Amino acid sequence: MKTMKVLKLGALLIVVAGLSLTGCKKDKQNNLSPDSSNLQQLSKDENTVTAVSDETMNDVNNYLSSGNLKSTESVPCHAWVDSTAVVNDTITFFITYNGLNCNGTRTRTGQVEIKKRVGTHWHEAGATVIVTYINFTITKVSTGKSLKLNGTKTFQNVTGGFLFQLGNGYTSIVHKVWGSMQATFDDNSTRTWNIARQKTFTGTVGQLEMTVDGFGSADSYNNLVIWGTNRQSDQFYTQITQSVVYKEACGWDPVTGIKIHQIPASSKKATITFGYDNNNQMVTNGDCPTKYKLDWEIGTHSGTVYLFL
Repeated sequence: MKTMKVLKLGALLIVVAGLSLTGCKKDKQNNLSPDSSNLQQLSKDENTVTAVSDETMNDVNNYLSSGNLKSTESVPCHAWVDSTAVVNDTITFFITYNGLNCNGTRTRTGQVEIKKRVGTHWHEAGATVIVTYINFTITKVSTGKSLKLNGTKTFQNVTGGFLFQLGNGYTSIVHKVWGSMQATFDDNSTRTWNIARQKTFTGTVGQLEMTVDGFGSADSYNNLVIWGTNRQSDQFYTQITQSVVYKEACGWDPVTGIKIHQIPASSKKATITFGYDNNNQMVTNGDCPTKYKLDWEIGTHSGTVYLFL
């Protein structure tokens, strides 16, 4: 009888211990920090789309700023330009890409179409052209990752003037870009992003700075620079709360400024602060940054990561 009591007591202790361990394991799982990887991916995607878009818009600006639109001096590296006959009051130019960009960081293929009214002069205040991306594909040399863009944007020279006139008659030149783009990422996911960017150029040639602000509005969000759906098909909104500054001397990387990505349906938010070095310290003395800080919030959880530009 005594042996039976001992066996029963032992069995009871095993059951209690098992329940205790199970409870601890469940509590530990419930306390795990949520995964912020999709917020990180959204910030990387947005940086990539922005960099690619800016590079091509600079190509368009340089071409429109040339004294003779038939000149080859303003044509991007590994690209050529064709024009069509005037239809009604509009002339169309095509920049066709097939090779590396000028600094050798990206391979570009596809076309960018530029439509302008006959008699429109790009140096005039308010001059506007329509820019369409046609299967424009870039592949980053360092990673082998690709991105394809299709879509149409309106490009406006708000103040007038050419960038090469900065410091010589102009202290600043303002451009606006707005429209929608369909982005196909390297995992074959395709999403439509809306864009509303105001770019203010200052400085002098070779040392230009570009200050970017968002002027879009949607679903009660203001100061939007990009909004749409991410790779997970979640609706997102990206606001600029502190103007983002890009420097020509830093390869047009962002050096200061703050953006906020929000995915309201899943209570996710990421605050992006630009201007950090390899040691996760803010850059000083005009040095070029290599990283940015991402402060994420998911529900009641939060954290910080530093990502390379």
